[in-house]
Amino acid sequence: MRKYAWAVSFGLALTAFTAYISLDTFVLSSAYQTDTSQTNTSMFETLKESTAESKADTDTSEAEKPQKSGRQHKHGSETADNDTPSESTEKQTVIPETTVQDSDNYDNDYDYDYKDENIGIKMTEYYWNNTKIYAADVRLTSAEYLKTAFANDTYGKNVTAKTSETAEANNAVLAVNGDFYGARESGYVIRNGIVYRDTPSADDLLCIYADGTMKVVNQYDYSADELVDRGVWQAFAFGPGLVRDGIITVSESDEVGRAMASNPRTAIGQISENHYLFVVSDGRTSESEGLSLYELAEFMKSLGAETAYNLDGGGSSTMYFNGVVINNPTSNGRIKERGVSDIVYIG
Repeated sequence: MRKYAWAVSFGLALTAFTAYISLDTFVLSSAYQTDTSQTNTSMFETLKESTAESKADTDTSEAEKPQKSGRQHKHGSETADNDTPSESTEKQTVIPETTVQDSDNYDNDYDYDYKDENIGIKMTEYYWNNTKIYAADVRLTSAEYLKTAFANDTYGKNVTAKTSETAEANNAVLAVNGDFYGARESGYVIRNGIVYRDTPSADDLLCIYADGTMKVVNQYDYSADELVDRGVWQAFAFGPGLVRDGIITVSESDEVGRAMASNPRTAIGQISENHYLFVVSDGRTSESEGLSLYELAEFMKSLGAETAYNLDGGGSSTMYFNGVVINNPTSNGRIKERGVSDIVYIG
């Protein structure tokens, strides 16, 4: 029996190690930071100051232009009505308050399902490729109203809560699940202007900037701190990017890890500055087959997305609007929400 003792001991040790790794990766939770309600809004203040200075410079330039009266000199040149130079206007340091009603992204004839002075949301349900799809057209006066939140207000590994629970805790009007950062050890985590994880991964990174734009970047091109310095308000490391500059960037054979070809999906995209799309599809049911990544990209592009990005899907895919989960989250063959690490929300 002695000659088998080493093999048995090794087998038991390997089994114990595998069990520990599985528990640590998928089950055991670790809180790295609690009370994550802090936000870094300094980039919005910088943006406002820059906009104000630009406007003031424009006003000053206009004021300093010579005023033409049309009265002619004898030699045919124009002269002003009086010879006293006009005083230049004083620089304005306050930006007039805007509302979604008078922003470039607002259409007074648009039939919003939710509207306040900064947010306009229109919900639409589609049935396409044998799948129910729920789309939210979101128009904001500032990206500051596109926020994120962690489950249980805690940044950590395998710390989860249902999307609806986290949305309710943060008074969200609209919310979808995020990138489930807590199931991975790498990939930048930048939320509400704060860096929580600065370890890069090979996954596409979606950056949402304070100026209301979106961009998909390579994580190895920048440090997390550099991205925040460049005005990144939110960043997600799941992917892949679906649409860039209006062009689909996934192929019909692309897929996420070991996921099935047709799945419930969650995606976020941008049509123009501060004009966003939140999209969730059902799947894995007799009523809804689900979408491939390429089909999801096609759908996002059909809605006008110039940029679009795939967030965590499958059983995580959930859309919450005005206090109700409006899609059919599918987890382990049943219609029910499952816990996720984080949400993206409007509020």
